[in-house]
Amino acid sequence: MLSSIQMDFVNSWGQNQIARGLPLKVPPFLDRSILKARDMPTIEFPHHEFAQIDDISNTAELYKEEMLYMYFCFSPEMLEYLKKKVLEDGTIKKCTTFEALSAFVWRARSQAPKLHPDQQTKLLFAVDGRSRFNPPLPEVYFGNGIVLTNSICSSGELVENQLSFSVKLVQEAVNLVTDSYMKSAIDYFEVTRARPSLAATLLITTWSRLSFHTTDFRWGKPILSGLVALPEKEVTLFLSHGKERKSINVLLGLPASAMKSFEESMNI
Repeated sequence: MLSSIQMDFVNSWGQNQIARGLPLKVPPFLDRSILKARDMPTIEFPHHEFAQIDDISNTAELYKEEMLYMYFCFSPEMLEYLKKKVLEDGTIKKCTTFEALSAFVWRARSQAPKLHPDQQTKLLFAVDGRSRFNPPLPEVYFGNGIVLTNSICSSGELVENQLSFSVKLVQEAVNLVTDSYMKSAIDYFEVTRARPSLAATLLITTWSRLSFHTTDFRWGKPILSGLVALPEKEVTLFLSHGKERKSINVLLGLPASAMKSFEESMNI
């Protein structure tokens, strides 16, 4: 997962500053000890991002099928439509593009494989913690300043309720990330050395605000940027797209039998 400061490093590299021996435009802050665990680790929150979810839908069998990987392009008009759709029932007063799109994809991805209604599903995504720490991290901190947050909900609830229901869950997951929560997460990892379980999970990584499209290694600006392959079947990637970078490409993989249903859900 890349941050904006790490993207600045890539662009400095592309502009040939490093190769020519010139100083970096943005000197990175490299002292990672500022995010070390506390001397007395204190776990103040339940960290369900690490929770193992029972696979009562036997998705392990489903994922033995051939995997299909596809891009789905959401234009600015489609993204605006999604946000308006979220606000229709009055449950939510405002939402971001990320919240609306994440909720929409989570809901569709839970519906496509025909999961058992009681199947718990977990949404994982990273939140940039730099400005959420107290005091905030240095703006040019080069270490990993993000934290995973999560929401867990049954497939049945996601599918049966309005999109605003899913968006509210995403917003609650975002609001969960405070200074206390992040320090608790650091201490939790220090004590347990746990890795997030990806069973029945959708892990969203968003690169839609990273400026890959401006990186020039002296052979011209890129036409398309992204991953060669997704690292795990549970990962979905958001990438900016279009001349003005206002569209978002959603890249994900699903078993062939589920992808057709997912495609139909994308027609908005």
